[in-house]
Amino acid sequence: MSGGLEGVIAAETVLSHSDSARGMVWVRGHDLPDLVANHGFEGTVALLWDGFAGDNPTRAGLTEEFGTARVAAFGGVDEWLGLARGRSLFEGVRLGLACQPDRATPASLVGAITVIVPALLRTDRGLPPVAPDPALSTSADLLRMWHGVAWDPAMVAALDTYFTVMAESGLNASSFTARIIASTRASLADAVLGAWCAFTGPLHGGAPGPTLDMLDDAEAADDLDAWLEAKLRAGERLMGFGHRVFRGNDPRAEAMRLALARMGPLAKRLAFASRVQSRVAAVIDRLKPGRTLPPNVEIMAALLLDAVGFPREAFTPVFAVGRCAGWIAHALEQRKTGRMIRPASKYVGPAI
Repeated sequence: MSGGLEGVIAAETVLSHSDSARGMVWVRGHDLPDLVANHGFEGTVALLWDGFAGDNPTRAGLTEEFGTARVAAFGGVDEWLGLARGRSLFEGVRLGLACQPDRATPASLVGAITVIVPALLRTDRGLPPVAPDPALSTSADLLRMWHGVAWDPAMVAALDTYFTVMAESGLNASSFTARIIASTRASLADAVLGAWCAFTGPLHGGAPGPTLDMLDDAEAADDLDAWLEAKLRAGERLMGFGHRVFRGNDPRAEAMRLALARMGPLAKRLAFASRVQSRVAAVIDRLKPGRTLPPNVEIMAALLLDAVGFPREAFTPVFAVGRCAGWIAHALEQRKTGRMIRPASKYVGPAI
């Protein structure tokens, strides 16, 4: 048995492949730089869903479908928004997704979560939800529905990069959850809701916010090297560093770093984060020669979401807007097998 099922092959997939040695992720045969430059979020979703949803989905077609879906989802906001008042943002997203019908299509589920997140954020601040603009891309309309106005094109481009590179990441906990639920022939709405519940854990989708907290603490330290050394000697985890798959540079982090660099002065914390990364490398080399602790995707994700104006408590729900497309792709692919996932367990209890 392998703890955490590490190294266990649990599915065959055409969706994506991560190569830690080469430091690259491919989605349906396209590497991340190509996805960012030539496909964007909607185009990447079209690749993921090809053969599973719709008839030859395209970037333009999904942009239109997602826009229509956001309008429909906004029309049903009153069904669940009142129930979410006074609850945490995570609970609110759970309620919003739970109200999606079993007949919900892949596009309608992506549209729904894109509306749910900004509606909850604005309501929590005493502001009315902003109706979607179906002509916009997912990234542009999400920022507009949150901020209430059309947003800087550089920020829209950065968020689109974020959604593009984070839409699919193999058989992680939430995607596996979506596959398990879909394998029972439950609805796509059920699969997305279950995936969201798995996603909320601090070891999974809940990591970007605490990463920004770590940067705050590092910035407040009088002696950065001494602060890092104390954390590492105490065996504490440095949020934003280290990854179970990528032992070196995470290509998703690099794509986001480039997007942040293109934002110029809007990416206010990028320079300090780069300094932290260099000092972590130096301290690790001093304490544990030959060992590395490279930055992972979470540190760049936190910087990017902060730079486009989302509060850190919203990082996980915003992450889920992009990842929802990947959950759906996994659920649809699993349906094609027609086989229910039913692993065995080894009994280690009292002797019988």
